[in-house]
Amino acid sequence: MQNNQCKICRRLGTKLFLKGEKCLSPKCTLVRKPYPPGMAKKKKRMSALSEYGKELKEKQKLKNWYHLRERQLANYVENNPAPDLLIEALESRFDNVILRLGLVNSRAQARQHISHGHFFLNGQAVNLPSYQLKKGDQITLNPASQKKKAFSNLMPLLKKHQAPVWLKMDADNLKGEVVGVPTLEEAAPPAEMSTIFEYYSR
Repeated sequence: MQNNQCKICRRLGTKLFLKGEKCLSPKCTLVRKPYPPGMAKKKKRMSALSEYGKELKEKQKLKNWYHLRERQLANYVENNPAPDLLIEALESRFDNVILRLGLVNSRAQARQHISHGHFFLNGQAVNLPSYQLKKGDQITLNPASQKKKAFSNLMPLLKKHQAPVWLKMDADNLKGEVVGVPTLEEAAPPAEMSTIFEYYSR
């Protein structure tokens, strides 16, 4: 049975990288079936979306991209009334930082590992995926977790990973640090940000 995460990408017509490495491979469901679920392959034409439909679709892209619940995204938009501010807040989430550092391959996995206490923040256990990080914060792998199978091959993968400029990763010591501020340009979310604000202004 097809995974619901793959159906989300097909429905929105955008690769949201919800399944990590599989999304980069030819096995990606959106590559094999580049049409919405329930639509026959031969049916190429789709009915045009209304303005509301377009706004809803862009909102759904951002919500699923950052692995958020509806109320969470609404609160972020309310508290960060500009695209650059919104993306700065979303990118600074603990689960997103873990992903950007290359310590996990999806935000869903990041959320799970943080909740299970596998990562320390400034030497302390923090199990809240939405925790907002700031410049100077340091992330390390819980020493008790280093021998677990999920992290056994982490170091060579980190050496190949390119973290964004606002983050620094010391692969040899499995230590990451926030050294700057995330930007809208570098985050490059798969959604039209202005359209999302129009949706929430209704």
